Amino acid sequence: MPKATETVLEINLKSLEHNYGYLRSKIAPHTRFMAVVKAYSYGNDASEIAKHMETLGVDYFAVAYACEGIALRKAGIKTPILVLHAIPSHFEDIIAYDLEPDLYNKKGLAAFQHVAATKGLNAYPIHIKFNTGLNRLGFEEADIDYLHGQLHADKHIKVISLFSHLAASEDMSVRDFTIGQIDKFKSIANTFVDRFGYKPLLHILNTSGILNYADSGQLDMVRSGIGLYGYGNHPEFDRELKPIGTLKSIISQIHTINEGESVGYNMGFTATKPTRIAIIPLGHADGIGRHFGKEKGYLIIGTQKAPIVGNVCMDMLMIDVSGIDCREGDEVVIFGATVSAEDFAKTGNTISYELITGISQRIKRVIVR
Repeated sequence: MPKATETVLEINLKSLEHNYGYLRSKIAPHTRFMAVVKAYSYGNDASEIAKHMETLGVDYFAVAYACEGIALRKAGIKTPILVLHAIPSHFEDIIAYDLEPDLYNKKGLAAFQHVAATKGLNAYPIHIKFNTGLNRLGFEEADIDYLHGQLHADKHIKVISLFSHLAASEDMSVRDFTIGQIDKFKSIANTFVDRFGYKPLLHILNTSGILNYADSGQLDMVRSGIGLYGYGNHPEFDRELKPIGTLKSIISQIHTINEGESVGYNMGFTATKPTRIAIIPLGHADGIGRHFGKEKGYLIIGTQKAPIVGNVCMDMLMIDVSGIDCREGDEVVIFGATVSAEDFAKTGNTISYELITGISQRIKRVIVR
């Protein structure tokens, strides 16, 4: 790739293909694959990612909210799309754009049944989520009788999948808890099948579930988000995956400050000796929050680390380039293929998910094919 001339997020689709292939290698050939493209494909570019994943043959996409699914439909995506956090005020749009809602409580189910009946729909696909220990969204096992009473005679909608969400699939110290979730979900699914007389698609594994529990929990389909984008929540798996996004910027200005002089708002850094400071056009409005700075976090120039100094500003941050051979206009790398977003995130006491999903959409995306 040519050197950056502005702040850009390069998105490498070959790396995306590699990650998909690696994750698929962990599951049976017949197991379906749901690509999670919520939050702008974890801060990348949802439409470009989904278009490419569609050519690779994924079976489903998942988004958090209806607006994300609508954007994919407008971009030409034809593959089924699950809306993970479907709320009643979005049901009309969900139907209009042929999206499939996750229904997780009695109020939402009743509201969707009413809309489906009003529109005279026939076997419209819905997904039912069960809580197995994350204790976030989901029906409880004890609700199966209620669900049967509500749904068995309803011709307007059809349960196409049952699913649940693992709470700690990346943490092998609580393996028994995760196995308990998988076993509980299997029990729920068996009861559902007995009562309803047919078997929907079943899915519970997320990225770390695929990597750690494919032997016991892959069922009919798996879901992956963070793994597709290059992070496996463990160094062993990180070595096998390739980060698809590389965040780059440039040096806008370099100047030398003397001992006792400060940099940035609230004198967040005071020099103890003559210090070369480089200004980078990237700030907390772009996703590099104020929890970085004051030597938490660093940027890469060539192969050298330049610590972030002072308080991160809205549109700029400052780095100490003393002893580094660089000049105005040179490229700097924040994270990407050679510098882990996970490592960068740890310096600010956060995680790769928060960092990569927080990259502002005002930053130019450059697709590398």
